[in-house]
Amino acid sequence: MRLLILALLGICCLTAYIVEGIGSEVSDKSVCVSLTTQRLPVNRIKTYTIKEGSLKAVIFITKRGLKVCADSQAKWVSDMVKSLDRKSKTTSNMTQTKPTGTQQSTNTAVTVTA
Repeated sequence: MRLLILALLGICCLTAYIVEGIGSEVSDKSVCVSLTTQRLPVNRIKTYTIKEGSLKAVIFITKRGLKVCADSQAKWVSDMVKSLDRKSKTTSNMTQTKPTGTQQSTNTAVTVTA
């Protein structure tokens, strides 16, 4: 009996993991056929792309790799895009800073003779 319950619990967990995002998830080669109206949490979004086609949409890519289509005209979508742009701008500024004079290497060679 315990084994049966454990097996059913495992199947339910696996199903919930696989089914997450179905309906609005987009494959690499397809276009958006439906748009989500549910606001996505900004901390779960990694990046986005803008898709032109029969349905103009913003495709948000989550940190888990799911691709979710959203209406590019919705206010929450444009706010999310601006927020992601600000994040990427500050991240790129941090990685592109040059070291100060004391941090720069001098590339001098030292020869030791005995």
